[in-house]
Amino acid sequence: MKTAIIGTYPPRECGIGTFTRHLYESIIGADRHNHVSIIALNNSDKLLSYPNEVEHVIRQDYQRDYIDAAKFINHSGTDICILQHEFGIFGGKDGVYILPLIHRLKIPLVVTLHTILNTPSYSEKLILQEICKKACKIVVMTQKAIDFLDEIYDVHKDKIELIEHGVPQYKLDHQKAKSALKLQNKNVILTFGFLGRNKGIDVAIKALPKVIEKHPNSLYFVLGKTHPNVLRYSGEEYLIYLRQLVKTLGLESHVIIPHKYMSQDELFMYLYASDIYITPYNNEAQITSGTLSYAVGVGSCVISTPYWHAVELLANNRGLLFDFGNSEQLGDILINLLEHPEELSTFRKNAGNYGKEITWPITGIKYSELLVHTIQECIKEDDDNDQPFDLLMIPAFSLKHIKRLTDDTGIIQHAKYGIPNLKHGYCLDDNARALLMALMTYTQKKSKKALDLCHVYLSYIHYMQNEDGSFRNLLSFNRNYIDNVGSEDSFGRTIWSLGYLMDNAPNDSYYQASHSIFFKAAPIFEELKSIRSIANTIIGISHYLNNSPDNNSMVAVLRKLAKKLIDHYDNNSSANWNWFEEVLTYDNAMLPLALLHVAKVLNDEHIKDVGIASMDLLIQHTLSDGYLSLIGNDGWFNKNGRKAMFSQQPVDAMAMILMFHQAYNLTKNKEYLSKLFTSFMWFLGENDLRMRLYDFETHGCCDGLERDGINRNQGAESTLAYLISHLTVLKAHEDFYSLK
Repeated sequence: MKTAIIGTYPPRECGIGTFTRHLYESIIGADRHNHVSIIALNNSDKLLSYPNEVEHVIRQDYQRDYIDAAKFINHSGTDICILQHEFGIFGGKDGVYILPLIHRLKIPLVVTLHTILNTPSYSEKLILQEICKKACKIVVMTQKAIDFLDEIYDVHKDKIELIEHGVPQYKLDHQKAKSALKLQNKNVILTFGFLGRNKGIDVAIKALPKVIEKHPNSLYFVLGKTHPNVLRYSGEEYLIYLRQLVKTLGLESHVIIPHKYMSQDELFMYLYASDIYITPYNNEAQITSGTLSYAVGVGSCVISTPYWHAVELLANNRGLLFDFGNSEQLGDILINLLEHPEELSTFRKNAGNYGKEITWPITGIKYSELLVHTIQECIKEDDDNDQPFDLLMIPAFSLKHIKRLTDDTGIIQHAKYGIPNLKHGYCLDDNARALLMALMTYTQKKSKKALDLCHVYLSYIHYMQNEDGSFRNLLSFNRNYIDNVGSEDSFGRTIWSLGYLMDNAPNDSYYQASHSIFFKAAPIFEELKSIRSIANTIIGISHYLNNSPDNNSMVAVLRKLAKKLIDHYDNNSSANWNWFEEVLTYDNAMLPLALLHVAKVLNDEHIKDVGIASMDLLIQHTLSDGYLSLIGNDGWFNKNGRKAMFSQQPVDAMAMILMFHQAYNLTKNKEYLSKLFTSFMWFLGENDLRMRLYDFETHGCCDGLERDGINRNQGAESTLAYLISHLTVLKAHEDFYSLK
């Protein structure tokens, strides 16, 4: 069995790195036929001098490195991968860069979770849920962690395995260790680990004066150095504070703070020499503590604050607890133990007996068995997984956020998170999309709520039309015009919605109103220059002609506009670039979508061929990895350059979905429905960052996929793009199963 472990690794000074090294050694020790390689996380541009087992390195803040690492693992003959997850060791907001890596893996994934937050931020929760969704098995180290995953993150318990934190095996004796360190006849009290204010070392120091008064032969060792993250933002402020506190309390002869990163051999010598071990952390939010496991494992008498891991590990008289921040209570416990050595000895014995059950060799066997079982199970699941797209994967359709954004004027353009942002007012683009979405909802679901919204959006469109047939775009919240003539893109989107309304009018009043606005704008159709505006207008005309096919003058306009697109294609396409421009930018799929509409209305094979050829270029550059990877607004994609990955927009995903649906309508090729479903899953996390843009709480859609995560604002454009896509999926689902 060949295993890859992703995590930090020595010589990087990091608790996760130490864990990864022990896991590596224990899996190899469990079976000599096991081969394990390390994919190490490096937190600076300067690469450390890693040992031979490190076969690939990821620079923490370089997103491309994560994708390269996935390729390396997939081509290395590895059978299974283990991810060590801790929020602070991966790049991007809350470590989001790890998601593209794990979702590109073509082998089973096991994840060890070192931190599970009980009050995660939106993105922290989303990221951990996506990791758990991808993982075949999730390893945690406490029962509390299982409860959190179940209750907070909705992870099924069948996926979770409890394997406690391993402890290295040393053949050391308590008294001999004391002797080796020249600590005979001393009461050795110990704390080790990275220093930081959350560790509560000051609480333990404040407990010592009355202990020293009764037991002057007591020494308190604080082993470790300042945590790198603390050092980065606060320097040595906490260390200086501790040293000043020691001096103020007159404890210079009783508190020793070497302030260095100790080797494992040095550390365990002190652990075995200790009589009492203290973890005085300041709050309960510690789901796993390697230092605590080590102390119990060597049979030290542990006194701890009641953080989550300590409550579990010190149960059954394996240790003692004291209240957070309570130095007086800690001092009393220390005095009592030192005055009752038989009680101290009982705690040491209980801890030592338990420690024998959690050594790394035993842990390695558990991991090795889990890996073998996981490989077998995942292969079986893959063999059985031949089901088509499942509507159970889609959230329930909801207009809640749209209603939140809509007032009696129209739909508000922007939102601050899920709250309407009135400062930016309204725009024609969004009200046109909103009309289209509401009509689709009414047509498919016969929703009265959707129909009640239609008149608001149509009224806005009418209000924004100028006497010459053009449209203004922007309106302030106090209903003042902001521009005189809107963009050609907003014009085209409006014509699309009006054409769709005439094709699907719920009553004559709506038809007549849309007909009047549409034909007042018609003289402008042939003057359009923007090819995306032309494409949107083409779609609107095509919808109108579905209802009125005998309007020969409008058929002629449609032919002229289609020719403009074809001319752009002929002037810019080449052997490896079947496209209308020399660059892929925004709303790309609207161009082939328009030609596919024209091809159906006019029954024109050449137009159909160009539509499909240009669609194939988009497929090549956005669906090659089995999920939708849109052209990013942050640089676009020049035909001789590199595709920009960010910022990806929901409207581009919507255009892809509409394009594939129209391709299916034209060709009846089920493959396009499959690509449609794949494209829709972009909204639900099947994307380059593996983060969901749909918000189950607000029923809105986030505004984009950015380099460091998602844009949490949920404006009208994004939510309308999601809902139009959702409705298209529902219709496509009907089409799919009608052919089965």
